[in-house]
Amino acid sequence: MINGHTRLHVVANGTMTGQRYIDEVLLPHVRLFRGAVGDKFVCMYDNATCHRTLTVQDCLDSEGIQRLVWPARSPDLNPIENVWDALGRQVAGRNYPPTNKNTLIRALTEEWDKLPQQLLNNVVQSMVRRVECCITLHTVDIPHTDTFL
Repeated sequence: MINGHTRLHVVANGTMTGQRYIDEVLLPHVRLFRGAVGDKFVCMYDNATCHRTLTVQDCLDSEGIQRLVWPARSPDLNPIENVWDALGRQVAGRNYPPTNKNTLIRALTEEWDKLPQQLLNNVVQSMVRRVECCITLHTVDIPHTDTFL
């Protein structure tokens, strides 16, 4: 988000299920951001299976968290995909690249904490231009929402 981000949450063991997403991401992080931002907060996520479970949808509804409906397979339109790319380049460029799961988790966490806030701001601010370009080129149907555009 502009002017801030949470700590990196690493799913080190097992699969991210709907319930795990609620317990580890939605309630401890998304709910707090929604409370801090207020009524204009909109949660954007991709169409991962764990995001689409009825349990997750019920949780979002009960917390009053508005969702931005987003087309499948559109990583260029999701700001976090650009951030993941930057994070991956930082980890790959380390003097001592990770050699096992523990050093990978440590490297990801350290590089996440060092990502410049201006990079995150730029990615978020670029989204209006990206969406407008896709609409102009008719490459994807973008759901209409006054809170985003």
